Amino acid sequence: MGRFEYIPTSFLSILFIFCFCPMVLSLLSQNQTKTMINLSKNLPPPVPWNASYPPCSWMGVDCDPTNSSIVGISLIRYSLSASDFLPLVCKIQTLEHFDVSNNRLSSIPDGFITECGKIKGLKKLNFSGNMLGGDLPSFHGFDALESLDMSLNYLEGSIGIQLDGLVSLKSLNLTSNNFGGSIPTKLGNSTVLEHLVLSVNHFGGKIPDELLSYENLTEVDFRANLLSGFIPSNIGKLSNLESLVLSSNNLTGEIPASLLNLTKLSRFAANQNNFIGPVPPGITNHLTSLDLSFNKLSGPIPEDLLSPSQLQAVDLSNNMLNGSVPTKFSPNLFRLRFGSNHLSGNIPPGAFAAVPNLTYLELDNNDLTGTIPAELDSCRKLALLNLAQNHLTGVLPPLLGNLTNLQVLRLQMNELNGTIPIEIGQLHKLSILNLSWNSLGGSIPSEITNLSSLNFLNMQSNNLSGSIPTSIENLKLLIELQLGENQLSGVIPIMPRSLQASLNLSSNHLSGNIPSSFDILDGLEVLDLSNNKLSGPIPKELTGMSSLTQLLLSNNALLSGEIPKFSQHVEVVYSGTGLINNTSPDNPIANRPNTVSRNGISVAVAVLIAIVAAFVLVGLPTLLVVSRKNCWQPQFIESNLLTPNAIHKSRIHFGKAMEAVADTSNVTLKTRFSTYYTAIMPSGSIYFIKKLNCSNKILPLGSHDKFGKALEVYAKLNNSNVMTPLAYALSIDTAYILYEYISNGSLYDVLHGSMLDWGSRYTIAVGVAQGLSFLHGFASSPILLLDLSSKSIMLKSLKEPQVGDVELYHVINPLKSTGNFSEVVGSVGYIPPGTITRYSGQCFPILRELWGEAMLLIKWHEFPDCKNYWELMISLQVTFATFHLDRLVAGLVL
Repeated sequence: MGRFEYIPTSFLSILFIFCFCPMVLSLLSQNQTKTMINLSKNLPPPVPWNASYPPCSWMGVDCDPTNSSIVGISLIRYSLSASDFLPLVCKIQTLEHFDVSNNRLSSIPDGFITECGKIKGLKKLNFSGNMLGGDLPSFHGFDALESLDMSLNYLEGSIGIQLDGLVSLKSLNLTSNNFGGSIPTKLGNSTVLEHLVLSVNHFGGKIPDELLSYENLTEVDFRANLLSGFIPSNIGKLSNLESLVLSSNNLTGEIPASLLNLTKLSRFAANQNNFIGPVPPGITNHLTSLDLSFNKLSGPIPEDLLSPSQLQAVDLSNNMLNGSVPTKFSPNLFRLRFGSNHLSGNIPPGAFAAVPNLTYLELDNNDLTGTIPAELDSCRKLALLNLAQNHLTGVLPPLLGNLTNLQVLRLQMNELNGTIPIEIGQLHKLSILNLSWNSLGGSIPSEITNLSSLNFLNMQSNNLSGSIPTSIENLKLLIELQLGENQLSGVIPIMPRSLQASLNLSSNHLSGNIPSSFDILDGLEVLDLSNNKLSGPIPKELTGMSSLTQLLLSNNALLSGEIPKFSQHVEVVYSGTGLINNTSPDNPIANRPNTVSRNGISVAVAVLIAIVAAFVLVGLPTLLVVSRKNCWQPQFIESNLLTPNAIHKSRIHFGKAMEAVADTSNVTLKTRFSTYYTAIMPSGSIYFIKKLNCSNKILPLGSHDKFGKALEVYAKLNNSNVMTPLAYALSIDTAYILYEYISNGSLYDVLHGSMLDWGSRYTIAVGVAQGLSFLHGFASSPILLLDLSSKSIMLKSLKEPQVGDVELYHVINPLKSTGNFSEVVGSVGYIPPGTITRYSGQCFPILRELWGEAMLLIKWHEFPDCKNYWELMISLQVTFATFHLDRLVAGLVL
């Protein structure tokens, strides 16, 4: 039947409707029709307005039910930069809402304010996500305006009376700008305003008492500013308040008791401040969510804090709270975080019997004692269980194996004993398992290798014995394996080729030769085999481990032979062995026979610790943790902040960033071209750090000035579906780029961690398509996406995916790849129009590119089921048609 054989008729029908829809009967006045045609001529591509069709049929144009007048215009995400078209919009006197969000507008002409202020029915204005700078315009007129969104811009200065004439204003959103001065108090009619969002700015001073006259406020968000002083004691006057967010400021004093009068308040977040005193009893009587983490609160946790039935989330971590964990939990409790306090006593077992929705439980870094409650078995929705750094004793309950939704299990640095139960092997969604620094004995159960989703496995510093299971190679997604400081014996089995960050087998009783099969670990950075009983030579195959930076072999007395020639970036530590270094002077890194392993524990220190018994009892765990860290830190020669946002500027600490990069346990993702780390700043804020892999010539730094300027352009990418850098640091041969931390992980994590409904998949697909469309239209320089896959698409939420691993084309030099460019194309996930033909001389039709985009968006083979494959593909094709109208026909012939 030919190449159209497999195209469903429904697909063709949708396409027909999409492209050849019948004309909408237009009753617009000649003035409005003429205005819209003139407006269309002033808008550049890719705005898909065709003057051959009635304006009411144009995308983003809303008309009243009779099509006699235009009531709304939406020009979202079209990369618009020139603002001279804006006054034309004001000629539509029937306009009720105008949305020009997520573009690149840098100014609003005076003519727009003057003329649109005369429109009697204009209710909504949205300029969010642009590049507007300077002071906030004075909105004179606009008597009917109910919603004003100027968020995600670069507006600055203080706010005085610019908004006072907006007498109908119900919602004001100015988040993520550079406003300073005090919190504005002249905001139109005090009886009307309901939503006031001023987060992520530089507002300072106290929270003004004048705001309390806006008694209809339901939402107040002052997060991430520079506010100081106390929460007003009479804040209880805001009787309609439903959400109060004061996080990330410099507020002090105690939490006022008047908050208890706010009977409609469901969310109160005041984390990352300097509040002192106790947690007020009864504060959760009406709340569904409470976050007071990262403060200086003290005293016991009120016994009734967790008992109100509507309560869903509580975070009191990183305070100075003492006493015991409350025993009565809300049946609707979803998240509970009490970590990093001074809580003591047992974990109350009975509290978990009636909390079926509990998903996140963090009690780490306290002084809790007793055993792990077997009653946790009732919490079948648990995805994260963190009880690390306490004084818990006893055995691991086999019933933990029933928590089949568990993704993170952290029990390190306790006093647990017994063996690892085989039931742990039932946790098929587990991605992080940390049992280190306990007293667990027996062998490593082979069932643990059934954990097909496992990324990080840490069981170091226990009393584990026996051999490493030969089935460990089945852990196909494992990134890091820590088995050091146990009593493991036997030979080293074949390891998972997915290992990237670190493989630590040090300080055991392993024997036999170093396996030549290590050469498959081409992503591994640190290999620690020190302090074992290994024998024979170093296999030459290890020199092919392209990502290796450290090979630690010290104190294996039976190792012999010459050290093969490794790359100059590889440090080989071989003191206490019979190895001979005959490498040439141009390979100085390996020439360190007297180097002491930074990851090993020296004999002298061990003897000293054994003698000073008191110090052993008190300080050994901490010393060992510190001694195990890689103390090497990159030395950067240049560092710059790219973001104009003062909150990020005040929180990013380059020293802490480099400390994080020096510790391989902070690795969260690795691709061919980059390694992602997480870094916790002194403020408690978390950021991503991307270390570019410059060992491949495709990523030459060249001139540091050129690289810095390129990143400055890259930082101006203004699209909610594209990750943009906040800062960077350069060393001699490596670049480190800082991004906002995204706690929800990647699309890959979601696809493999839970069942996604098709609506969520479609929403994600649309978001990625919009991100790619934005990159296609980026005017100042073409964009190259490296390794586009589900792992490089981060999810701020199921409605907001962000495309990562984006670099400016002139930073990348495909002609200097270690292989020919056709080979590079095989691993690079996505290349923009023209790039391939420009550099390879090969012709890739647009139709293949469009199809490749769709395939790489979602990686359909990663879905658990594809029963609605064609249904979603139709949606995808229509979605892509929206952003690539000129390619629609090419996409059809696939």
